[in-house]
Amino acid sequence: MQNRRFGRTGWQISEIGYGMWGLAGWTGSDRKETDDSLNLAVESGVNFFDTAWGYGEGLSERILGDLIKRYPDRKLYAATKIPPKNRKWPSRPEFTLKEVFPADYIVEYTEKSLKNLGTEQIDLLQFHVWEDGWAQEDEWKEAIQKLTKEGKVERWGISINRWEPDNALETLKTGLIDAVQVIYNIFDQAPEDNLFPLCRKMDIGVIARVPFDEGTLTGTLTKETTFPADDWRSTYFVPENLNSSVDHAEALRADLPEGMTMPELALRFILNNPDVHTTIPGMRKLPHVRSNVAVSDGQLLSAETAEKLKQHRWDRQPTEWSQ
Repeated sequence: MQNRRFGRTGWQISEIGYGMWGLAGWTGSDRKETDDSLNLAVESGVNFFDTAWGYGEGLSERILGDLIKRYPDRKLYAATKIPPKNRKWPSRPEFTLKEVFPADYIVEYTEKSLKNLGTEQIDLLQFHVWEDGWAQEDEWKEAIQKLTKEGKVERWGISINRWEPDNALETLKTGLIDAVQVIYNIFDQAPEDNLFPLCRKMDIGVIARVPFDEGTLTGTLTKETTFPADDWRSTYFVPENLNSSVDHAEALRADLPEGMTMPELALRFILNNPDVHTTIPGMRKLPHVRSNVAVSDGQLLSAETAEKLKQHRWDRQPTEWSQ
């Protein structure tokens, strides 16, 4: 496992992290299988785990807390997120900070996450949605500075809304945010335009989320794919999105290097960019852990392949189903 320096935090974190969303809200989750997968990840060198209170209303955080207890001799970095008070994902420009992240609420959910994780300090606490229009409001600034001073949170981050990579630039310029989490993959290359250069300049940590485009970049979806009603993907992969996603994935197959799977190419595309410090695929099953961590071998894509992948950029706009 290769490690990368996580911006100005100075942390050396695994370039393959562990996304813990799939432990809640997706069908087929099994606790023993989850714990076995988490253990294998740690033993394979993964030390960065991304969760959120919103993943099962604290369940995913508690699972991570149990993992940390199982490995007292390892430094495992816990990144979690404060859910929006109005429970709306993603945020919208008309939402006010008071509706989404008032100061007392930030403090309340910091305490809840600390309890769930069973730690004295949260390594990285992120806002689960964001609007750059809140950048200059004092309420969130005073709350996070207070919590940092009290030693309850070491570093602060923002999880940027889907397909809105520029919706945090002014906030980052305040100097109070140490990390950003953004959708970045073969299709979603827009963070390269403005976000990554600013993060590089300010030495801000970058977490690439949704490396497989919610499954499209695994190459396993078809236009006939359906999901159970209680699986969030049933409302995300509406026909308009599913059909277009499968078309884009099929177009990508032509540029798949010989002997490489589509999931491997998806991860290698991300790791090929030095502006990214870690990516967080969901890994609920042992074979997924093995295949994902195997990509962290220090090998870069050929210049020819990297150039071809630029042609698969797909700029999308937030819509009612983009969540």
